[in-house]
Amino acid sequence: MSTTPPQITDSHCHLDFPDFEGQLDEIVTRAAEAGVTRMVTICTKLKNEPSVRAIAEAHAPVFYAAGTHPMSVAAEPMASYDELVALAAHPKFVGIGETGLDYHYTAESAEVQQQSLRTHIAAARDSKLPLIIHSRDADEDMARILSEEMQNGAYSCVMHCFSSSAELARAALDLGFYLSMSGIAAFPKSQELRDIFAAAPVERILVETDAPYLAPPPYRGKRNEPAYSAHTAKVGAEVYGLDYADFAARTQENFDRLFWKAAAYEAAA
Repeated sequence: MSTTPPQITDSHCHLDFPDFEGQLDEIVTRAAEAGVTRMVTICTKLKNEPSVRAIAEAHAPVFYAAGTHPMSVAAEPMASYDELVALAAHPKFVGIGETGLDYHYTAESAEVQQQSLRTHIAAARDSKLPLIIHSRDADEDMARILSEEMQNGAYSCVMHCFSSSAELARAALDLGFYLSMSGIAAFPKSQELRDIFAAAPVERILVETDAPYLAPPPYRGKRNEPAYSAHTAKVGAEVYGLDYADFAARTQENFDRLFWKAAAYEAAA
């Protein structure tokens, strides 16, 4: 009997954060031991893109994406369409973002957040790469903008670390988008969120850590890392009534479909 764990992908982490400094070889090794054979590390400020790119170039299982996080939009130079599309030329650059709307702490910059979001959507549409969305306390504006922009031309998208309302989940799914399950979905008090996931088709589900944040049990309150996405995926399997290997395989197919460039890179390697 094989003891090799089923393969999954951590579709969203932040390996350039100081929490991981000097430890990336060990982080990648522990991930592989847990069956996490790919990671997408996310650049949240374009000025940091060179260091995030360097991590992807140095570690075979790591891919990357870049954009301006909505909480940083007011303090950072506005990302331009041309900048974002130019980044897409890199063979390991697989997504646009994270971008989105966050009215929890930064509602005063709502207007510039919306402008930035639309710029990122245009870059995702024309690069054919998936948009990576962060949404907090902005459900109505988020659903409206995503829908309006779809009228300007199709694009693909994942609602990263999804923990919003059932209404936003339905709006995103109706647009053909994906929902990503983070450690929040594994918290004991998150039954309402698990119910939202259970109502979504398993063909639209990804798993992630958002490391170093939001570690799932039994690591809650500690630094998160890509290996721990396996704990979230095991909860995901329970949500869908699937055995872990089956759920893992489904999320891999979903990742390959949405993050097609990562799948193509591996196929060519």
